[in-house]
Amino acid sequence: MFNRLWWLVVAAALSADAAEQVFDFSETTEGKMPAGFSSLRAGEGPLGDWKIVMDEVPPLLAPLTDKAPSVTRRAVLAQINQDPTDERFPMLVFDGESFGDFTITTRFKVAGGGLEQMAGIAFRVQNEKNFYVIRANALGNNVRFYKVVEGVRSAPIGPEQPVTKGVWHELKIECKANQISSWFDGHVAIPTLTDNTFTAGKIGFWTKSDSLSYFSDTKIHYTPRVPLAQTAVQELIKKFPRLIDLKIYARGADGEPRVIGSKNEQEIGSAGGKIERECIASGEIFYGKQRKHVSVVMPLRDRNGEAMAAVRLAMESFVGQTEQNALARARPLVKQLQQRVQTGEELSQ
Repeated sequence: MFNRLWWLVVAAALSADAAEQVFDFSETTEGKMPAGFSSLRAGEGPLGDWKIVMDEVPPLLAPLTDKAPSVTRRAVLAQINQDPTDERFPMLVFDGESFGDFTITTRFKVAGGGLEQMAGIAFRVQNEKNFYVIRANALGNNVRFYKVVEGVRSAPIGPEQPVTKGVWHELKIECKANQISSWFDGHVAIPTLTDNTFTAGKIGFWTKSDSLSYFSDTKIHYTPRVPLAQTAVQELIKKFPRLIDLKIYARGADGEPRVIGSKNEQEIGSAGGKIERECIASGEIFYGKQRKHVSVVMPLRDRNGEAMAAVRLAMESFVGQTEQNALARARPLVKQLQQRVQTGEELSQ
């Protein structure tokens, strides 16, 4: 599975209601963008150029002896497009999970930049126009929080804080319900904030303008969420266990269709294709017949009748199977999903 290339789920030592994801960039070829992420850009200007590069990184734990190496050369994530557009905020957003309550820890290094020298974490990301961010500024020597709502950035909040260029720092962010806490190099960065704008969303790496920023040793400890779309799929599969397959696709942060509910939970976050894209865009219905089963892709419509997602069903075929009776079999199932999930916002809740 593609997700084994870039993330690990650590379950053995965690309780049933907690999980951890660790980003392992060593699995990605140097010079390539890691799979399972989408490149977004808030503001203006071109997208970022996110690649894996090799850099010297100090160990997380203090060496046991003075003979141990003080740094090791290994794969880190870098944003290397130094376009100087002022209101340009490249982000690399993780596709695989929408996080509610979580704690993220990452190391970062501001390696360069003329106009700006910033690095940070965007969180509870809805899209490139709606998210929170906490970032560090090596030129201004400060750590700031702000939110972006419909593309409008709030006034920044945060203290003056020395941020040394060319040095690896640690940033930690914790979200519990509407409480947002943060630490910089092990010390409280910003007093706990309360904000109700976003309750859950994606997490991504963030930079500004011509900043050359590196990231490493990123892990997220979180309370797993079961989106309503997945709950609806599970309920329908339980009711109709002979369904061969059932998936719901919605537009991801990059605008492309991605699985948000599936009979096989391992497929959540995986990309759709042209058929799912066209189904969401136009509401068109697609039918396919194989030797032992038929596939139907139908729009999942909101309460206003607009296509908000695509539903792909695979059902057993039979002698005399036609497109008309396949659609007749599929429509009641999709209708039940529509009764369960009636708005686009509910899809990821």
